[in-house]
Amino acid sequence: MPIKTLKVQRDRARRMRREDTGAEARLWNALRDRRLGGRKWRRQVPIGPYIVDFLCLEARLVVEVDGGQHGDQVAYDARRTTYLERQDLRVMRFWNSAVLENSDGVCWTILDALGGELSPEGSG
Repeated sequence: MPIKTLKVQRDRARRMRREDTGAEARLWNALRDRRLGGRKWRRQVPIGPYIVDFLCLEARLVVEVDGGQHGDQVAYDARRTTYLERQDLRVMRFWNSAVLENSDGVCWTILDALGGELSPEGSG
């Protein structure tokens, strides 16, 4: 990627971190500071032409939190997922409503994908 494009992606990711949705904020609270299974997570991470919501690099796992607009962009999301999988990443998607209404269930699902045996809070 050209340097100018990288700067644009980095600046966009920073803005997205400042303007997260309620669902993203709730999930980030559960993931940050190694709270989920002791794994380190990053949020709004540029990967190639895309910015992923959450990334656990150690587990090569991307977690996306999707709002209603994603129902209208199925083809785009499929291309995005294919790209990320070609980067040797696994992709999990959750609807905003699932994160807001059942955040414990979402965390357990992520923890299961991580192969973890700890509680969602990471305390065992």
